[in-house]
Amino acid sequence: APRTKAGVRATLTAHRAADQIPAVIYGQEKTPVTIVVDYKAICAIIRTDPNAIITMKHEAGEDTVIIKAIQRHPLTDKYTHFDFQRISLKDKIKVKVAVKLVGECFGAKVQGGLVEHTMRVLNVSCLPTEIPHEIELDITDLHINHSLRVKDIKPGKFDLLDAADQIVVSVTAPKEEKVEEPAAGAAAAGEPEV
Repeated sequence: APRTKAGVRATLTAHRAADQIPAVIYGQEKTPVTIVVDYKAICAIIRTDPNAIITMKHEAGEDTVIIKAIQRHPLTDKYTHFDFQRISLKDKIKVKVAVKLVGECFGAKVQGGLVEHTMRVLNVSCLPTEIPHEIELDITDLHINHSLRVKDIKPGKFDLLDAADQIVVSVTAPKEEKVEEPAAGAAAAGEPEV
């Protein structure tokens, strides 16, 4: 639906109370359009695929968009605003894609190490129709002190944009707990005098 009086706090509050989220559509050198979207509908899309291609129908016409930015309430974590970017299905775009670890890590299961998942999302460039839902990373053969970097990921129909040497996941040795021994003086002090 169109959003009138864009930026007026009382209007924004009224929209949010009615389960409508303020949003803006921009890009492709067209005039930005201020709108409101149904809260439940947009939540359902995000749960299914945060990089979903959305056809947005509004008073000014129709746009093919993706979600470019989301603002949340600092206390409730509810969505408060969306930025939708117009896209062409024929041009590559930059998006963030979640990394999913698969397999039972040898370094953790057999050697007792700890899996450290450093990069949970990767920046990729691809056609909108070829955005992967997630990037799977097999950690079955990872041993203690081994890691997988961006350069170890086999790109599909997308290009990786992050630095090649960045560590995505690693296996570290467990830290040994130091047991403090009581000082000799302290032990003597605790003994009764004879």
